[in-house]
Amino acid sequence: MKISLRRLATGFATLPRACTLLACAWSLLVVAAANAASERPVAAEKGMVASAQHLATDVGVNILKRGGNAVDAAVAVGYALAVVYPAAGNLGGGGFMTIRFADGRTTFLDFREKAPLAASRGMYLDKDGNIIKGLTTIGWLAVGVPGTVSGLEYARKKYGTMTRAALITPAIKLADNGFVLQQGDVDMLASQADDLRKFPPTADIFLDKGQAFSAGRRLVQGELADTLRLIRRRGIDGFYRGKTAAAIVKASKAGGGIIDGEDLARYKTRELAPIECEYRGYHVISAPPPSSGGVAICEMLNILEGYPLRQLGWGSAAALHDEIEAMRHAFADRASFIGDPDFVKNPVSALIDKSYAAKIRKEIKPDKAGDSSAIKPGVAPHEGTHTTHFSIIDNAGNAVSMTYTLNDWFGAKVVASGTGVLMNDEMDDFTPNPGGTSADGAVQGDTNAIAPGKTPRSSMTPTILTKDGKPLLILGTPGGARIITAVLQTILNVVDFRMNIQEAVDAPRIHHQWMPDVTKAEPYALSPDTRQIMEGMGYRFEDSEEANHVDAIMVGAPSLGGKPIGRNRYYGANDPRGGTGSALGY
Repeated sequence: MKISLRRLATGFATLPRACTLLACAWSLLVVAAANAASERPVAAEKGMVASAQHLATDVGVNILKRGGNAVDAAVAVGYALAVVYPAAGNLGGGGFMTIRFADGRTTFLDFREKAPLAASRGMYLDKDGNIIKGLTTIGWLAVGVPGTVSGLEYARKKYGTMTRAALITPAIKLADNGFVLQQGDVDMLASQADDLRKFPPTADIFLDKGQAFSAGRRLVQGELADTLRLIRRRGIDGFYRGKTAAAIVKASKAGGGIIDGEDLARYKTRELAPIECEYRGYHVISAPPPSSGGVAICEMLNILEGYPLRQLGWGSAAALHDEIEAMRHAFADRASFIGDPDFVKNPVSALIDKSYAAKIRKEIKPDKAGDSSAIKPGVAPHEGTHTTHFSIIDNAGNAVSMTYTLNDWFGAKVVASGTGVLMNDEMDDFTPNPGGTSADGAVQGDTNAIAPGKTPRSSMTPTILTKDGKPLLILGTPGGARIITAVLQTILNVVDFRMNIQEAVDAPRIHHQWMPDVTKAEPYALSPDTRQIMEGMGYRFEDSEEANHVDAIMVGAPSLGGKPIGRNRYYGANDPRGGTGSALGY
């Protein structure tokens, strides 16, 4: 049975505009279930850390207790995650840090990996122009020049208050003494055991005599502790020059890679202005290019600002239709226009202009799915996978949202002997064949083609929201292209659907990225009736891929319009999808 969505909305003004009675009942039941979140938000008065690994969270909170600011805690958590969350926490990868200071200043640090100087546009293609399977994802040729150590040290030196030794020593102790593996840790290690086994230096660390570890065992990383000691003593020169750098270059050459000493020695962190926009009276601060995340978030929010999402209801076919179409258009622009600002002119102002969003809304039909194949540059109005995240706020109100990555779980699966450092496979985030797709199925344009010294486009979206000049929401997530839509939906859950922060993180998610033209849906994101309605509109659905792990902090109360709990100002939410993380404050 086909239903006229807008006509139904007129008759049921207080219900989702696209539902049968059963579908409406489902929507209300799912929202009620969401209101029974996995746990209550964690409340604290003076500071809060939410990360994907509980031991790293503990490290960050201890730094805050000792008088460190949010940047100090972020640096300490970054080093600690390299030890206790080796699937994505790292020294051999890169990332982004969005900072909002208590006095209202904002900044963004880009320490994303770069292509080696010997990289070339067609380096992963065979003679027929086809991608050679595996070259961009496993082994030393997949490795980009890492930026994490540079980024953490830049942040500490410019914006921190504590010594390098104070911030890195907790990670050294965790590596030296080891830590007991919980089931979530073991599951991550086991998921990549076959690939880890291919590289003896990696297998020696992350497998137990060639087999996956079991819960309760202790993972000790003595070589990584030694590398961290070199950084503690020499700063960035302890990683980008000297013994560690020489070991990386030697292993790269032996393994068919192209990183050399000059690549490492010349690496520099970039400090950029963040992307900023407004949504329903809330100020959004997010990641600029080379991230596509901030631009896409602002473009989608601008589009959705023209729809009454709260009235339509969470999970209604009408609200989901609007969200998917906003995703479709923003991801088309992401693929076509966004790249490294040192190599590409990014039309940021045009893409996040509210008048552009209004033009897009005119193209969205109220009762029909869009056609991704018809959305591309030159066609009006478009003229022209695995990371980790943590969120931190300190007693003064300084806020840090940081996402960093090895790209895939355990990156390229390679370790330079004697260093204990897992290396990224970030070269896969370039477009090896412009017009083709990346590992997560995203279509990418020529703006993201490989070039020496270039930074690949990213989806990492560390984001901060403010209201009336005060911090309100700090959030981010891993998940490749799904980062952007998970951050979007968490914002919508808080601002439009008035969930508390834990409910907003827990709620089932959907994902659409323009191409392939299919919507991924987590369990319970769609009722049977809603799915039937939307399929009748032309939508195709598939089960979601591996879940994102959102870490978020609300300021003031657990939800918009809610009341503080006692004297507590901060409310943390750790995503139960992860299985290893925690939110903790003091």
